[in-house]
Amino acid sequence: RGTLMPHNFWMINSNPPNFNVTRRLGFTAQGLKAEYRRKVQRVAPGDRIIYYLTGIRAFAATATVTAAYTETDAAAGPWQPEGRTGWPYRIGIKPDVVLDAAQYIPAGLLAYRLEYIRKWPPEDWPLAFQGNLHLLSKNDFFMLEGEMLKLRDGREKALVEIERRLAEESEKQTAQRERRRAAAANRPPPTSPSPPDGGTPNAAPSAKPAASAKPAASATAQRRPTPAGRTQGNAKPPATPSPSAPPKRSDAPRRNARNRRRRSGTNSTPPAS
Repeated sequence: RGTLMPHNFWMINSNPPNFNVTRRLGFTAQGLKAEYRRKVQRVAPGDRIIYYLTGIRAFAATATVTAAYTETDAAAGPWQPEGRTGWPYRIGIKPDVVLDAAQYIPAGLLAYRLEYIRKWPPEDWPLAFQGNLHLLSKNDFFMLEGEMLKLRDGREKALVEIERRLAEESEKQTAQRERRRAAAANRPPPTSPSPPDGGTPNAAPSAKPAASAKPAASATAQRRPTPAGRTQGNAKPPATPSPSAPPKRSDAPRRNARNRRRRSGTNSTPPAS
Protein backbone atom coordinates (compact mmCIF):
# COMPACT_ATOMS: atom_id res chain seq x y z
CA ARG A 1 0.00 0.00 0.00
CA GLY A 2 1.37 3.43 -0.95
CA THR A 3 1.92 6.40 1.29
CA LEU A 4 -1.34 7.79 2.64
CA MET A 5 -2.46 11.28 1.79
CA PRO A 6 -2.46 13.48 4.92
CA HIS A 7 -5.85 14.98 5.58
CA ASN A 8 -4.87 17.14 8.56
CA PHE A 9 -1.82 18.42 10.39
CA TRP A 10 -1.99 18.22 14.17
CA MET A 11 -0.03 19.61 17.11
CA ILE A 12 -0.04 17.52 20.28
CA ASN A 13 0.82 19.30 23.50
CA SER A 14 2.43 17.20 26.18
CA ASN A 15 4.65 17.74 29.19
CA PRO A 16 8.22 16.35 28.93
CA PRO A 17 7.56 13.23 31.12
CA ASN A 18 4.63 12.10 28.96
CA PHE A 19 6.60 12.85 25.78
CA ASN A 20 9.38 10.63 27.10
CA VAL A 21 6.77 7.87 27.52
CA THR A 22 6.03 8.12 23.78
CA ARG A 23 9.77 8.08 23.08
CA ARG A 24 10.25 4.91 25.14
CA LEU A 25 7.44 3.28 23.17
CA GLY A 26 9.48 3.93 20.02
CA PHE A 27 6.89 6.39 18.69
CA THR A 28 4.51 3.56 17.88
CA ALA A 29 1.54 4.83 19.89
CA GLN A 30 0.26 8.10 21.29
CA GLY A 31 -2.41 8.83 23.87
CA LEU A 32 -5.00 11.60 23.50
CA LYS A 33 -7.17 13.24 26.13
CA ALA A 34 -10.85 12.54 26.70
CA GLU A 35 -11.95 16.18 26.49
CA TYR A 36 -11.08 16.33 22.76
CA ARG A 37 -13.21 13.46 21.50
CA ARG A 38 -14.56 15.30 18.45
CA LYS A 39 -11.08 16.24 17.29
CA VAL A 40 -9.78 12.75 18.03
CA GLN A 41 -12.44 11.28 15.75
CA ARG A 42 -11.01 13.35 12.86
CA VAL A 43 -7.48 11.96 13.24
CA ALA A 44 -6.95 9.49 10.39
CA PRO A 45 -4.09 7.38 9.04
CA GLY A 46 -1.72 9.53 6.99
CA ASP A 47 -2.21 12.65 9.13
CA ARG A 48 0.94 14.35 10.40
CA ILE A 49 1.74 15.23 14.04
CA ILE A 50 4.17 17.67 15.65
CA TYR A 51 4.97 17.63 19.38
CA TYR A 52 5.00 20.77 21.50
CA LEU A 53 6.34 20.35 25.03
CA THR A 54 4.60 22.40 27.70
CA GLY A 55 6.62 23.80 30.56
CA ILE A 56 9.76 24.25 28.47
CA ARG A 57 7.78 25.59 25.46
CA ALA A 58 9.67 23.77 22.74
CA PHE A 59 9.08 21.67 19.61
CA ALA A 60 10.60 18.19 19.84
CA ALA A 61 9.46 15.76 17.11
CA THR A 62 7.14 14.97 14.20
CA ALA A 63 5.34 11.73 13.37
CA THR A 64 2.76 10.21 11.01
CA VAL A 65 -0.51 8.56 12.06
CA THR A 66 -0.73 4.88 11.09
CA ALA A 67 -3.97 3.82 12.82
CA ALA A 68 -7.18 5.54 13.87
CA TYR A 69 -8.03 5.95 17.52
CA THR A 70 -9.12 3.22 19.89
CA GLU A 71 -10.49 3.68 23.39
CA THR A 72 -8.65 2.15 26.33
CA ASP A 73 -8.62 2.42 30.09
CA ALA A 74 -7.08 5.80 30.93
CA ALA A 75 -6.10 4.63 34.40
CA ALA A 76 -3.94 1.87 32.90
CA GLY A 77 -1.45 4.42 31.52
CA PRO A 78 1.27 4.63 30.49
CA TRP A 79 0.71 8.40 30.10
CA GLN A 80 0.05 10.23 33.33
CA PRO A 81 -2.95 12.58 33.69
CA GLU A 82 -2.36 16.24 32.96
CA GLY A 83 -5.04 18.39 34.54
CA ARG A 84 -8.48 16.90 35.14
CA THR A 85 -8.57 14.20 32.45
CA GLY A 86 -6.49 11.22 31.45
CA TRP A 87 -5.51 9.77 28.06
CA PRO A 88 -8.23 7.21 27.18
CA TYR A 89 -7.76 7.39 23.38
CA ARG A 90 -4.80 5.88 21.59
CA ILE A 91 -3.62 6.18 17.98
CA GLY A 92 -0.90 4.37 16.09
CA ILE A 93 2.06 6.45 14.85
CA LYS A 94 5.52 6.19 13.30
CA PRO A 95 8.40 8.65 13.83
CA ASP A 96 9.59 11.12 11.21
CA VAL A 97 11.89 13.74 12.78
CA VAL A 98 12.92 13.24 16.42
CA LEU A 99 15.32 15.70 18.05
CA ASP A 100 17.59 15.09 20.99
CA ALA A 101 16.81 16.98 24.16
CA ALA A 102 19.63 19.44 23.46
CA GLN A 103 18.16 20.20 20.03
CA TYR A 104 14.62 21.09 21.07
CA ILE A 105 13.56 24.31 19.33
CA PRO A 106 12.21 27.05 21.64
CA ALA A 107 8.74 27.97 20.40
CA GLY A 108 9.36 31.66 21.03
CA LEU A 109 11.88 31.71 18.17
CA LEU A 110 9.31 30.55 15.60
CA ALA A 111 5.95 31.60 17.03
CA TYR A 112 5.89 34.91 15.14
CA ARG A 113 6.08 32.98 11.83
CA LEU A 114 3.04 30.82 12.52
CA GLU A 115 -0.30 31.55 10.89
CA TYR A 116 -1.97 29.73 13.77
CA ILE A 117 -1.29 32.39 16.41
CA ARG A 118 -2.08 35.53 14.38
CA LYS A 119 -5.39 36.03 16.17
CA TRP A 120 -3.55 36.42 19.48
CA PRO A 121 -1.45 39.44 20.48
CA PRO A 122 2.29 38.74 19.96
CA GLU A 123 3.03 38.90 23.67
CA ASP A 124 0.23 36.38 24.43
CA TRP A 125 1.30 33.69 21.94
CA PRO A 126 1.54 30.96 24.67
CA LEU A 127 -2.27 31.16 24.99
CA ALA A 128 -2.55 29.63 21.52
CA PHE A 129 -0.89 26.43 22.75
CA GLN A 130 -3.23 25.66 25.63
CA GLY A 131 -4.94 22.31 25.35
CA ASN A 132 -3.83 18.91 24.12
CA LEU A 133 -4.75 18.78 20.41
CA HIS A 134 -4.64 21.59 17.83
CA LEU A 135 -5.16 21.73 14.06
CA LEU A 136 -2.37 23.48 12.12
CA SER A 137 -2.13 24.64 8.54
CA LYS A 138 0.15 22.80 6.11
CA ASN A 139 2.41 25.84 5.85
CA ASP A 140 2.89 26.03 9.61
CA PHE A 141 3.63 22.33 9.88
CA PHE A 142 6.23 22.19 7.11
CA MET A 143 7.90 25.37 8.35
CA LEU A 144 8.36 23.83 11.83
CA GLU A 145 9.46 20.47 10.47
CA GLY A 146 11.93 22.20 8.15
CA GLU A 147 13.60 23.90 11.11
CA MET A 148 13.88 20.54 12.87
CA LEU A 149 15.50 19.00 9.81
CA LYS A 150 18.07 21.80 9.73
CA LEU A 151 19.11 20.99 13.30
CA ARG A 152 19.17 17.23 12.76
CA ASP A 153 20.78 17.00 9.32
CA GLY A 154 22.35 20.40 8.70
CA ARG A 155 21.07 23.21 6.56
CA GLU A 156 22.01 21.85 3.13
CA LYS A 157 20.55 18.41 3.63
CA ALA A 158 17.50 19.89 5.35
CA LEU A 159 16.71 22.14 2.39
CA VAL A 160 16.94 19.19 0.00
CA GLU A 161 14.71 17.09 2.25
CA ILE A 162 12.16 19.88 2.59
CA GLU A 163 11.99 20.30 -1.18
CA ARG A 164 11.52 16.56 -1.60
CA ARG A 165 8.71 16.41 0.94
CA LEU A 166 6.93 19.41 -0.53
CA ALA A 167 7.13 17.91 -4.01
CA GLU A 168 5.84 14.59 -2.68
CA GLU A 169 2.97 16.38 -0.97
CA SER A 170 2.09 18.19 -4.20
CA GLU A 171 2.15 14.93 -6.19
CA LYS A 172 -0.18 13.28 -3.67
CA GLN A 173 -2.64 16.15 -3.91
CA THR A 174 -2.54 16.06 -7.71
CA ALA A 175 -3.09 12.29 -7.74
CA GLN A 176 -6.00 12.63 -5.35
CA ARG A 177 -7.65 15.27 -7.54
CA GLU A 178 -7.22 13.06 -10.61
CA ARG A 179 -8.80 10.10 -8.81
CA ARG A 180 -11.76 12.26 -7.83
CA ARG A 181 -12.20 13.49 -11.40
CA ALA A 182 -12.02 9.93 -12.75
CA ALA A 183 -14.54 8.71 -10.19
CA ALA A 184 -16.88 11.56 -11.05
CA ALA A 185 -16.55 10.86 -14.79
CA ASN A 186 -17.28 7.13 -14.38
CA ARG A 187 -20.19 7.65 -12.04
CA PRO A 188 -23.46 6.69 -13.83
CA PRO A 189 -26.08 9.42 -14.05
CA PRO A 190 -28.83 9.17 -11.47
CA THR A 191 -32.01 7.46 -12.66
CA SER A 192 -35.41 8.05 -11.20
CA PRO A 193 -37.65 5.05 -10.39
CA SER A 194 -40.25 4.12 -12.99
CA PRO A 195 -43.76 5.38 -12.24
CA PRO A 196 -46.27 2.83 -10.89
CA ASP A 197 -48.54 3.17 -13.92
CA GLY A 198 -45.82 2.01 -16.29
CA GLY A 199 -45.24 5.41 -17.85
CA THR A 200 -41.94 6.75 -19.09
CA PRO A 201 -39.53 7.84 -16.30
CA ASN A 202 -38.59 11.48 -16.14
CA ALA A 203 -41.39 12.31 -18.62
CA ALA A 204 -42.70 15.79 -18.31
CA PRO A 205 -46.21 15.81 -16.92
CA SER A 206 -48.83 16.44 -19.58
CA ALA A 207 -50.48 19.79 -19.49
CA LYS A 208 -54.03 19.86 -18.20
CA PRO A 209 -56.67 20.50 -20.87
CA ALA A 210 -57.78 24.09 -20.92
CA ALA A 211 -61.19 24.65 -19.46
CA SER A 212 -63.83 25.31 -22.08
CA ALA A 213 -64.73 28.97 -22.23
CA LYS A 214 -68.26 29.74 -21.16
CA PRO A 215 -70.33 31.55 -23.79
CA ALA A 216 -70.77 35.20 -23.03
CA ALA A 217 -74.26 36.10 -22.01
CA SER A 218 -76.19 38.13 -24.56
CA ALA A 219 -77.08 41.68 -23.63
CA THR A 220 -80.66 41.04 -24.78
CA ALA A 221 -80.98 37.78 -22.88
CA GLN A 222 -83.88 37.67 -20.50
CA ARG A 223 -83.00 38.02 -16.89
CA ARG A 224 -84.56 35.97 -14.24
CA PRO A 225 -87.07 37.79 -12.10
CA THR A 226 -85.48 39.22 -9.03
CA PRO A 227 -87.26 38.72 -5.72
CA ALA A 228 -88.53 41.82 -3.97
CA GLY A 229 -85.92 43.56 -1.93
CA ARG A 230 -83.06 42.17 -4.01
CA THR A 231 -81.19 43.54 -6.96
CA GLN A 232 -79.53 41.79 -9.83
CA GLY A 233 -75.92 42.32 -10.73
CA ASN A 234 -74.22 45.37 -9.27
CA ALA A 235 -77.30 47.66 -9.37
CA LYS A 236 -77.93 49.51 -6.12
CA PRO A 237 -81.41 49.51 -4.55
CA PRO A 238 -83.25 52.86 -4.58
CA ALA A 239 -82.76 54.94 -1.51
CA THR A 240 -85.77 55.04 0.81
CA PRO A 241 -86.34 57.98 3.16
CA SER A 242 -85.73 57.40 6.77
CA PRO A 243 -88.99 56.92 8.70
CA SER A 244 -87.79 59.20 11.48
CA ALA A 245 -87.20 62.22 9.20
CA PRO A 246 -90.35 64.48 8.78
CA PRO A 247 -91.44 65.24 5.18
CA LYS A 248 -90.46 68.62 3.85
CA ARG A 249 -93.30 71.12 3.16
CA SER A 250 -93.30 73.06 -0.09
CA ASP A 251 -93.58 76.91 0.00
CA ALA A 252 -94.84 77.18 -3.60
CA PRO A 253 -98.67 77.50 -2.81
CA ARG A 254 -98.05 80.26 -0.30
CA ARG A 255 -95.89 82.22 -2.72
CA ASN A 256 -98.47 81.86 -5.50
CA ALA A 257 -101.30 83.23 -3.30
CA ARG A 258 -99.21 86.20 -2.22
CA ASN A 259 -98.37 87.03 -5.80
CA ARG A 260 -102.06 86.91 -6.85
CA ARG A 261 -103.02 89.32 -4.05
CA ARG A 262 -100.35 91.75 -5.12
CA ARG A 263 -101.59 91.73 -8.71
CA SER A 264 -105.23 92.28 -7.69
CA GLY A 265 -104.34 95.08 -5.34
CA THR A 266 -106.04 93.40 -2.40
CA ASN A 267 -104.55 93.02 1.03
CA SER A 268 -105.34 90.37 3.49
CA THR A 269 -105.32 92.89 6.27
CA PRO A 270 -108.75 94.65 6.67
CA PRO A 271 -108.73 98.49 6.80
CA ALA A 272 -109.16 100.14 10.16
CA SER A 273 -112.68 101.59 10.87
